[in-house]
Amino acid sequence: MDSLSQLALGAAVGVAVMGRRTPVWKAALWGGIAGTLPDLDAFIDHGDALRNMTFHRAESHSLLYLTLLSPLFAALAARVHNEMPLFRHWWLALWLALFTHPLLDWMTVYGTQLAIPFTHTPFGVGSIFIIDPLYTLPLLTGVIAALRLRSARGLRWNQLGLGCSCLYLAWTAAAQWQVERLAGRSLATDGVAYQQLLATPTAFNTVLWRIVAMTDTGYIEGFYSLADESKHIRFAAHSTNGDLYHDLRGNWNVERFAWFTRGYYQLQQNGNRAVMTDLRMGQEPDYAFSFVVAEHGSGWREIRPEPAGGRRDVAGLLRSQWQRMWHQLPKR
Repeated sequence: MDSLSQLALGAAVGVAVMGRRTPVWKAALWGGIAGTLPDLDAFIDHGDALRNMTFHRAESHSLLYLTLLSPLFAALAARVHNEMPLFRHWWLALWLALFTHPLLDWMTVYGTQLAIPFTHTPFGVGSIFIIDPLYTLPLLTGVIAALRLRSARGLRWNQLGLGCSCLYLAWTAAAQWQVERLAGRSLATDGVAYQQLLATPTAFNTVLWRIVAMTDTGYIEGFYSLADESKHIRFAAHSTNGDLYHDLRGNWNVERFAWFTRGYYQLQQNGNRAVMTDLRMGQEPDYAFSFVVAEHGSGWREIRPEPAGGRRDVAGLLRSQWQRMWHQLPKR
């Protein structure tokens, strides 16, 4: 999730655990710091754009490593404020603030390697967009109320904000399950075979959902709005170059990207260059992550990956999503 959401979650957790044992501003400050701390790995340069993408949310998001860090961080907070008798409470508060960061990231589709060192698998539910005001605003409202009121009433507002945000996360998971179920039924009705299917919400909402499914020849894309009258989802087919993947087997860039995207990728040849695109984030033909991964001369050779594609038309994308959200597509 975005940094503001993580800061708000960490602050809310800190205030909820510490209660009236310490001034609210202290709990909110240290909780907010803990809530944003794991994302400092974004400032690490791993050598190229593809590595920076796939090594983000790795060791710094490990539940085990954050658990081991939490007593040291709690001791620092307690010592700074001369509150060592409250060490156990600080420990619980900051452990939860650290621990909930990768759990919240897990709900997005990007991929969070939260089980390191046991596995480097990037986990991602994909039921919430990386920025969602309906998740963040209740947290901010609760924390601000607690800071302003500095009373039991303010703490109750904070608890209410936490509760609402948790319920919203549960709602997103339920909505995703329902959309994926409808998508599966629609494909079965149309007689379309697929290997795997994923539904993710479009930007800033959980009303309009995008569905991508991988097939033997490429992938298909469809959209479903919770405001749609029809429960049948229509899909558009797109191709990918399966033969090119076989030609590029053993290429670290290709193997790494295919692994990180969990198979939701497009591989195409553009002139003498091989381009891979993450199909999970964005929509046809405008995607967030696309890289040149190899070049062809006398044969394919591995190169230093670089971003592919031009500048994204974000305004146009949001406009088209808003129109699709509330208006049915013309019936066939």
